[in-house]
Amino acid sequence: MAITIIPAAIQHANEVVLDAGQRVFVQGQTADNYLVVTEGCVKVFARSRAGKEVILYHVNQGEMCFLTTACLLGHTKYPAEAITELETTASVIPAKDFDRLLNDSHPFRQFVFEGLSQRLAQVTQRFEQMVLESVHHRLAEFLLIHADTNGVLETTHEALAMEIGTAREVVSRHLKSMEQKGLIRAERGLVVVLKPDILAKLD
Repeated sequence: MAITIIPAAIQHANEVVLDAGQRVFVQGQTADNYLVVTEGCVKVFARSRAGKEVILYHVNQGEMCFLTTACLLGHTKYPAEAITELETTASVIPAKDFDRLLNDSHPFRQFVFEGLSQRLAQVTQRFEQMVLESVHHRLAEFLLIHADTNGVLETTHEALAMEIGTAREVVSRHLKSMEQKGLIRAERGLVVVLKPDILAKLD
């Protein structure tokens, strides 16, 4: 959830424009700037030694990056990576100015910690879903949330696997099962939800 009251320090900060598919940060990098997305979307994900990737969260318009804030506060390096999904514009505050504003500006400090609290709750909820909910349920829920008004979601099996935290082969198997039951239709590069009411009841 984006914070509606944006402090003046962020409104007047320098902006950067990043192309879609551009790296924002990589694992092991130092956090040099505090970032607030003003337009577009950034995908933050972790990668295992074997190369498997799982999406941790997205940073949308009006939102800050949880990991960037945590790394700036703790003076630690990024434990994950981020890439823009769309052309993205972000307000940028250098680390030294971030420290100063955190000490001197109550509105800025409130914005930072409210954003951090919201993001922590979202990330915790996501991990609870990954641990406690079945793949079938997570996949069905994702399809229902992200399909358009016609029930169409343009995506790939690999992208779905990253979103719900499992392997591509597992997603393919569950999509096939849903298709055999007449709940969806899977085509190359898209999934069509046919029976959303029944899909919503899957455990």
